Amino acid sequence: MKPLKLACIAVLAGLPCLASAESLRCAGGLVSEGDSRLSVIYKCGQPLLSDTYCAAVYYPGSLTPIPEPFASAFVPCQQIEEWLYERGPGNMMATVYLRSGVVQSIAYGRQPR
Repeated sequence: MKPLKLACIAVLAGLPCLASAESLRCAGGLVSEGDSRLSVIYKCGQPLLSDTYCAAVYYPGSLTPIPEPFASAFVPCQQIEEWLYERGPGNMMATVYLRSGVVQSIAYGRQPR
């Protein structure tokens, strides 16, 4: 019984690690998911590069995307913005993904995908 309790405690102690989100430390503060576009610019300044595109629109309740002629005619576009930040020597580049002006995720990598 005691090993089972220890295993449960270990699993419960590790759960907060699974729910953690990426954040970006800048000179003006910490940027994390849920921050606004204005907040990111205030804390980190203008991005090195940026791109905007429409996200794929899916049929309700499925993972099948709606084909483009129908998607743009009947379903509003979901604007996605990618902002690339160069963080200096020894640090990986950070890409901030915004949807409808709100930070959805932050990814780190050596170069943009």
